[in-house]
Amino acid sequence: MPFVLFAAMFFAGEGFGMIQERAIPTGLFYNATSDWGLGFTESGKQPNGNESVDNMRQYDAYYMADETSKKIYLTFDCGYENGNTPAILDALKKHNAPATFFVVGHYLTSAPDMVKRMVSEGHTIGNHTYHHPDMSEITDKESFANELALTAQEYKNLIGSDMPMYYRPPQGKYNADNLIMAKELGYKTFFWSLAYADWNQDSQPDAASSLKKLTERIHPGAIVLLHNTSSTNAQILDELLTTWEGMGYSFGRLEEFVDNNEMFHSMNQ
Repeated sequence: MPFVLFAAMFFAGEGFGMIQERAIPTGLFYNATSDWGLGFTESGKQPNGNESVDNMRQYDAYYMADETSKKIYLTFDCGYENGNTPAILDALKKHNAPATFFVVGHYLTSAPDMVKRMVSEGHTIGNHTYHHPDMSEITDKESFANELALTAQEYKNLIGSDMPMYYRPPQGKYNADNLIMAKELGYKTFFWSLAYADWNQDSQPDAASSLKKLTERIHPGAIVLLHNTSSTNAQILDELLTTWEGMGYSFGRLEEFVDNNEMFHSMNQ
């Protein structure tokens, strides 16, 4: 049996409004809500996601690269600051490893200096919504767009430039209709192909088992999801990056991910 991993996060939200009629690409059940999940069948191999890479691409949605090169893409979800992010940034800087930090509105207003440091050290900031609701319950485009626009405006107020159009659904909850809305708004949606239970600060996994799991499940083209609040991540990240480098992996940017995947598929159409 493959191991199925579901990511969980903090906060809760309410959706409202009416579903708008729109053309639905093939591949996903219309308006069926899902929690993003993965099945791992073999160490070092790409997992199976809820949807295929090709089906998700119809929505400008991604969870791993189908490239065979040993490049991985680091991402962190940021809901609040509890003091662990500086050590994470230190480790990334030591390894010259770029990352994308998906932030909620509260993070931008409560930890502005940390966001400025992320940007100044060459990292990308992505949109994790303003209030961290279950976006699959928001069925009208205006409300959906507002969750992203509020965060983008806070970012622009703080940094002085437009926020990159990268979106991660809170709690990994999604359906076809709101993935289409994200695409219509110009966003690329990013899920993940490697994560572990690091989100609960009151019940952190131990360092040894975390390193083992993340080492066994790393794979070419991985989009890695970690949480900035994790004390375990702050403790192990330097060693983890060293281990992955020793396995022949290098670290890429989501901007490269999008460019490489679009080029790959245009050449193979």
